[in-house]
This record gives sequence, structure tokens and C-alpha cells, in this order.
Amino acid sequence: MAAVAPARVAACEVVRRVFEDGAWADRVLRTAARDLDGRDRALAQRLAYGTVQRRRTLDHVIETLARRPVARIDAPVLAALRLGAYQLTYLDGIPRYAAVNESVELVRAAGARRALAFANAVLRRLAESGRALVEGLPQGTAHEAALRHSYPDWIADVWWRDLGPDGARELMVAQNEPAEVAVRLVHGTIDGRPDPDLPDAVVVDRLDEAAVEEGRAWPQSRGSQLVGHVVGARDGERTLDVCAAPGGKATMLAGDVVAVDIGESRVRELQENVRRLGATNVTVVQADGRQLPVELAGFDHALVDAPCSGLGVLAARPDLRWRAEPLPALQGQLLRAAIGRVRPGGTVTYSVCTVNADEAERVVDSVGLPYDELGSEWPSYAHPRRAEFLQTLPHVHRTSGFFVARLRVPAL
Repeated sequence: MAAVAPARVAACEVVRRVFEDGAWADRVLRTAARDLDGRDRALAQRLAYGTVQRRRTLDHVIETLARRPVARIDAPVLAALRLGAYQLTYLDGIPRYAAVNESVELVRAAGARRALAFANAVLRRLAESGRALVEGLPQGTAHEAALRHSYPDWIADVWWRDLGPDGARELMVAQNEPAEVAVRLVHGTIDGRPDPDLPDAVVVDRLDEAAVEEGRAWPQSRGSQLVGHVVGARDGERTLDVCAAPGGKATMLAGDVVAVDIGESRVRELQENVRRLGATNVTVVQADGRQLPVELAGFDHALVDAPCSGLGVLAARPDLRWRAEPLPALQGQLLRAAIGRVRPGGTVTYSVCTVNADEAERVVDSVGLPYDELGSEWPSYAHPRRAEFLQTLPHVHRTSGFFVARLRVPAL
């Protein structure tokens, strides 16, 4: 068997585990690429993440050129075809012969010898016409755009409704590009480009793992950091963070902070990050945010960064688009629980890392509290339809997509 580049071997393992076992791409990659050098690790990530993201479009091209439904192609063969198709269709600078030959060798390595001739023929057709086939796909309707840019139809429908056709298409393109790398500077200095509107936010070319390990910087998108600033916590005040793990926002806040999360593993992660970042003002509590301990009451502020479909962070989480689901019922329960623990005149900040009105403005509208006018405080991030809210958009702000509202609990 001819040698296969270690990066392709690792990438193929990620693709197989994601689609055959339901594993998360980032977790598999950490294991599959652990022995690779930095350059090969970066290539493995690019190949794996791109293949997972573009699965729907790649499957359409494979079916067209193979003249066979992908459901009838054995899983290891399909993984190799997807990986080869991604390289041949989307990437420049990768020799065609390498993408074809090494994908065939991945089929051989999987023990699927009877499929070698089939895989070789399909990959050669991909090399000849795969890119033109993709570039010729229409995108005039939501479902056409979903196929061309590789999203489930329901996501395309939501964005078409909320952003209009042009905005939806631009967001689809942006969420298929590598996510911006940003950190929150905790102390010291770091090389990068500071954000003019967000104190301590720095866009970097690559993550400094040593700075993270030492607690000098924390990987956190600018959209996420915006949420922490909106809370507006000050020294001498008490803030409840009801969905706090992994702790990026909780450790931003001034005053006394109670950081709550439900799962044991998430609480352990939260505690470790609080320790690493030196956030001695943060107390960690394990609890269900919908059923908080009775003693957690009378807070000046609460933050509900609720679980959601994650449609604003698809660039950083390549497999999420294939599993995402809206969670408005859970979000409403968490928001109402937090409101009940804030003193009259206090505030509740609600955020979700999505671009979906069903999980955003409709959830906060449902509780009937007045809003602070955030658009005047942060005009660069004002919601495109309702200026009392904020909405970061990947295709506009080049960061993750967050919705943010700050509700005011009426004074007695």
C-alpha cells in the first residue's frame, strides 16, 4: 500500500467517527492528531472540518458523479470519497494526484478492496468536474442555497426569514470560513489586534496555548465578550450566572458572582477555569438553573447565557449544523427562573449564541419585562430590526453570532 499523509489519515478518522459514531469533531481530532507536528495538525483540522461542514454538498456531487445514492456506499468508502471530494472541489494548492491517490489508499486501508476501482473512477470524475458542478448550483431559494452552501433546509428557512435572502446567503458563506481567533486578555500583554469597542478583546493569528494555560488570556470570541460587558456588574454588586460553564463570561464580571451549572463534568471544568483565571470573586454552585437553591436570591444582576441551537458558532463547530435544534421552551424556563432571583430594579441579561428569532427576541418578549436600550450603548452591534437588542453577525462583525437583551425587573 502506498503511504498516506498522516494529516489525511487523521482527517479521515475524524470524518468517520463524526458520521458513523456521532462523535464530536474537535474531540476526535485531539486524539487523532495528537502525534502530528503543528503543520500536519493544522492540515488535518482543515481537511476534517471542511469535509464535515460541506457534507451535504459533497454528497450531492458524489451521488451525481457516482450515479449511486450515498446511502448505498459503504461507510469507510464514503468517508474517503468525501475527504477527496472536499480537497478536489474546495481547496487550492493541493495536487490532484495526491487527493485522488491517497483517498483511494484510504479505501484500501479500510479493507474495502472490492471498492477500489469504483472509488478511483469517482475521484477522477471529481477531479475533472466536481468544482464546476458545485459552482453551478443555484441559490435563488432558501433550499437551493442550503444545498449549495451545505446546511440543513430548516436553518436556511430561519435565516431567509430573519435576514432576507441576501443576508442569509452572506451568513452561509461566512459560517463556512475559518472562525476568527480572539482572546480576552486577563493580565500582561499578548500579540494581536485589540478591539476598539471591547476592553481586553484581542484578535490573534493563533492561540497562545501557554498564555491560556497560565491564565494570562482566555479564548473567547468578541461576540461572547460583548455579553459579559452588557451585564454591567460593578464592585459591591452580586451577580448570578445560571448557565456559567466553561466560565468565560462569569470570570469577566466584577463584584460577587455565583456561577451555576448543572452537570458534574461542566462544574469541574468551571471550577478549574475559575482557578486558572484567578477569579477569586466567583463561587461555583452545581444546580439546575430552572430549580435554583432557595438561598440564591436578591441579586443585583443575573446572566442567562442559555443553551441554544448554536447557529452563530457554526464556523467554529463544524458538525453542529447537522445536530442543532432550537430550545425556546428551555430558554424561557431558565430566563423566568433567573428573573425570580433578582431584586426589584435589578437587571437580567439574556444571551444566546445563535441567529434565530425563535430563540432570541421571541423568548424575551414572552416574559413581558421592559428592556434597556442596548443599541444606543453599543451602536455597532445594534439588532438590525429591533435596536433595543444587540445581534452580532458573522458576515457583518466577523465574530460569532450572539443575541443579547438586558431586561429590567420593575422596582416595587
